[in-house]
Amino acid sequence: MPGITIVNFLKTTPENLTNGEYTVFAPGEVETEPVWKRIHQALEAHGPERLVIDSATYLRYLSTDEYQYRKQIQGLANQLSAKKCLSLLLFEPIELEKDNALALSVDGVLTLRNDISENRLMEIRTVEINKMWGSSFMSGRHPLRITCQGVTVWPHRIEKLKKCVYEKKELASGVAGLDRLLMGGIPAGTCTLISGPAGAGKSTLAVQFLTTAAAGGHKGVIYTFEEGLASMLERCNALSIPLEKRLEDGSLTVRKINSLEHYPDEFFEVLREDMEKNGADVLVLDSLRGYNLAMEEFGNVIANIQNIINYVRRNRASLFIVNEQEKITGDLQITDLGVSYVADNVLLIRYAEVYGQVIKMINCLKKRLGNYQSELRELKITAQGLEVGDKLVHLRGLLTGVPTHDTAKEQAAPTGEKKHEK
Repeated sequence: MPGITIVNFLKTTPENLTNGEYTVFAPGEVETEPVWKRIHQALEAHGPERLVIDSATYLRYLSTDEYQYRKQIQGLANQLSAKKCLSLLLFEPIELEKDNALALSVDGVLTLRNDISENRLMEIRTVEINKMWGSSFMSGRHPLRITCQGVTVWPHRIEKLKKCVYEKKELASGVAGLDRLLMGGIPAGTCTLISGPAGAGKSTLAVQFLTTAAAGGHKGVIYTFEEGLASMLERCNALSIPLEKRLEDGSLTVRKINSLEHYPDEFFEVLREDMEKNGADVLVLDSLRGYNLAMEEFGNVIANIQNIINYVRRNRASLFIVNEQEKITGDLQITDLGVSYVADNVLLIRYAEVYGQVIKMINCLKKRLGNYQSELRELKITAQGLEVGDKLVHLRGLLTGVPTHDTAKEQAAPTGEKKHEK
């Protein structure tokens, strides 16, 4: 390799193997000074601007006592500093915990870790900066990956809350009944949680919002942890949702995230690049459960989601998070992970059994920056797209999944108010 010189202090010959044993003196007493002397001679001979000693742990083993080792390592550090040579001394962390003489002699300490996750036996590599004289640094463990392209580090950034100025714009869904329910749409620059059981239409509703926003000049990205692009296109084509058209004109992008490959900070960097370099301002995270599966090994899921939301809000972008509920009917619970408090808006889709058939219904539980109608409306998924009907009247207990007929309300209902057909 041009420009790089490798000096090997461990070369041995057959003669050394037979004649190099000591029976009177310990090896450290005989070999220590020659090794340190050869290191200083190599520095004088080559005059390096960059230096790597692999490993300094070996020098620790050759020293006869702690005092001699500290004296030699401090002398080496002084010589390297005088020559303004940027140096990396590799050391085993276990030995560094036993004696911090090396840590005290150098300007910075970086700790590399290679752990195995408990649940899926995944490799988790991280780097942590413990010390860096004359410079501030980001604390904590930062994920890294070693590939054939080199070493990549994704800093663990904590997005600070700042005062956000929301634009008074609404993101309409393009579904007339839903837009009436939301009294215009979802405020731009906010986070919306779409929650419901499997098959209720959560992902379809999120894509509906995204394609409508793209038609209005926005640029969007879908991060899918579960569904592939082929099945997504087939479903949208069957429902007359123009996802394929938006992908062709470049206003939308679909990114398939493998839940076994990405660190949380690695995924965050992908999202950050989409917003800062590609101009995306409407994002869909599908789904929260898939994100949890991918990221639970690396820290608290709620903290990571909060970090993403803080960044998105600060940059005045809109985020839709799809959440799957485990229970189809029964006790009402917005999420199973307890993250509903971070959302500005909450749309709830539920199943209900009415007169021998299962229907879907939709409701807005929360809209932080605007007014909305708190009605329960029937949601239908048809070949023409999504349809949101009128308010479900004459039925009570809809959120339990097993409503009952309200005869008194039916008699008192105003003329023209539609009731659900039997």
